[in-house]
Amino acid sequence: MTLIERIVHEVAPVAAEATPVEVLVGAYWTLTTISHRGTLYAGLASTLGGGDEHHHGGGHPLRQAGHLLELPVTALADLARSANLLEASVGMATLNALLAVTPQPAVALNAEEIIAERGAGKRVAIVGHFPFTERIRQLAATLWVLELRPRAGDEPAERAPERLPQADVVALTGTSLLNGTFETLLSYCRPEAYVLVLGATTPLSKALLEGGVAAVSGTRVVDVAAARVGVMQGATFRQIEGKLPVTLFRER
Repeated sequence: MTLIERIVHEVAPVAAEATPVEVLVGAYWTLTTISHRGTLYAGLASTLGGGDEHHHGGGHPLRQAGHLLELPVTALADLARSANLLEASVGMATLNALLAVTPQPAVALNAEEIIAERGAGKRVAIVGHFPFTERIRQLAATLWVLELRPRAGDEPAERAPERLPQADVVALTGTSLLNGTFETLLSYCRPEAYVLVLGATTPLSKALLEGGVAAVSGTRVVDVAAARVGVMQGATFRQIEGKLPVTLFRER
């Protein structure tokens, strides 16, 4: 069973009782809202794989577009397993909404603080370019930033098999769960390395902690109305209101 399949299984009882309310696929973020026993819950995920053929002809990046709310929540959650990136984005947002119904114990702490504490004077690898990258570079002995679209100072993502085994602290972007690279990336990390998963796409699930990750830094939507307005209007992550960064830690 893959990690995503374990998370789908984890939320299955809640999904069976929930009903879909809204699916918003924004330029940068996707938000799914569900109702469970009369309360609204929402989850975010990066919007990936929309493609360019969006006017006439071509394929269908999101096969159920226009009819997603006709699907049960269980089917929306199962889209997280899709090889179609846009469908996976909807599925992951749904999983995050479902995980919010019965949340795991978490602390209000963002990933940068953890990486800064754990990575000071050590070799750090971050998969994905985050806004705090340069601040971490100032305190780490060595920092490798691995990116599909490298910026100045980054390295191409294909160097992960070389860099991750050298790192004492590894931060993996939650979008690696969407594109199917997460488990491969995790396999490159040394058993003694401190591994965390970060980003709003990251499911706040005990399955990640049971799978060898030390910390999971994600986002909870605490004001559904505020978050949906941002997503509808093409907000970047920083522009989305009504969210709270939280972290789950593996028990020692």
